[in-house]
Amino acid sequence: MAWVPVSVAMGFIGMAVLAYCGFKVYLGVRRLGRELDRTRRRLEPKQSALQDELETLKEARETQDPEDGVRST
Repeated sequence: MAWVPVSVAMGFIGMAVLAYCGFKVYLGVRRLGRELDRTRRRLEPKQSALQDELETLKEARETQDPEDGVRST
């Protein structure tokens, strides 16, 4: 009959291990979210500058007159 308290204790220990692992995952997800937010803030000005450059290139390409011959795309 000693196996009953041992199995109950093992069950509680197993639940404690799962709770600890879940808490570690929660902390990791929070840290990852903060890192992604920080990276997004750092890249936002560069992304808008690239977007402006792309628009400038598109406008320049549209205003060119097509010449006779084959035009590569």
